[in-house]
Amino acid sequence: MEPTSANPEPNQLSQSDERLWAMLTHLSALSGIFTVVGSLAAPLIIWQIQKDKSAFVDYHGKEAVNFQITMAIAAGISFFLFLLLVGLILIWVVAAVWLVFTIIAALKTYNGEYYRYPLTFRFIK
Repeated sequence: MEPTSANPEPNQLSQSDERLWAMLTHLSALSGIFTVVGSLAAPLIIWQIQKDKSAFVDYHGKEAVNFQITMAIAAGISFFLFLLLVGLILIWVVAAVWLVFTIIAALKTYNGEYYRYPLTFRFIK
């Protein structure tokens, strides 16, 4: 019996589960609103648990983690630029970009698309 989307192999995810886990990988970063570490830790944990079960989740996990690392670097730079008062505006721009791109990625992913974040350093290939 060959696996189908309704009957996946034992360690594989169905297409709907793939889309759900990939979306959750992106949305889990929103936990960073409550804890700074959560924006990176949550996508990283989900990606590590699910990456071997689906190439789709693996791709989106890498994208989410790379984007969160990039945003953490941008937020750090903005924080240090507070001394020049430029960071006061820049931190709000970084926060808006983080929120908007995270939501866009989650929606595109749930629709089954391979979303690639713009303005992101690819630390994990």
